Amino acid sequence: MASLKRWIDLKRNPWKAPLHKGMKAWKADKASDSHLLQYDDLPEQPVVLDIGGYEGGWSDLVLAVRPAAIIHIFEPHPGFAKELRRKFSANANITVHECAIGAQPGQITLSDSADASSAFGAKSGQTYVAEVRSVADFFAASGLQSVDLAKINIEGGEYDLLPGLIDAGLIGRIKRLQVQFHLFDPSWSADRDAIRKQLDATHSCAWCYTFVWEEWRLK
Repeated sequence: MASLKRWIDLKRNPWKAPLHKGMKAWKADKASDSHLLQYDDLPEQPVVLDIGGYEGGWSDLVLAVRPAAIIHIFEPHPGFAKELRRKFSANANITVHECAIGAQPGQITLSDSADASSAFGAKSGQTYVAEVRSVADFFAASGLQSVDLAKINIEGGEYDLLPGLIDAGLIGRIKRLQVQFHLFDPSWSADRDAIRKQLDATHSCAWCYTFVWEEWRLK
């Protein structure tokens, strides 16, 4: 059934071909096991940004191999943020920021769709308004000079956040970046290409499954 849905989606939206190709390769390579979930090469107490925290599952993976990790989790959904604070209440090294993070401060209306909550395609009656914190303000307030690992999975918000990091001259502080680029609009392929070209000035792409997950490491 899932494969049929993907086939129908591709027939209706041929511009999604890179996403479907990337997902097919991701599954064939069992990439979750070989790439995304391995963090035992991090320092003993890495500084980590979990941008798009949801239920904290990704942070759990980091903590499983680096229990002393200092983690900043960004989660704008009030319900999920509350649960994250409860879940990690005994760990003083984890800070939950109940906000989105982007190029500029402000507010954003997000669809209330669990781990797929997004500013794109939000429907009336199924939304919430979240604070957006400037990434430059966060780095200035936190005093972070170096980040060992950052994960970005924010349902389209990466097209605002990453240029914000680059324009503010902060991208060079991130040693290892894992990002999920999303494809909700045909124009986003060109947007992704433009961001990747900028990233290439400071980082090298370690591996890539187009519009699924990719990793960049500081040169």
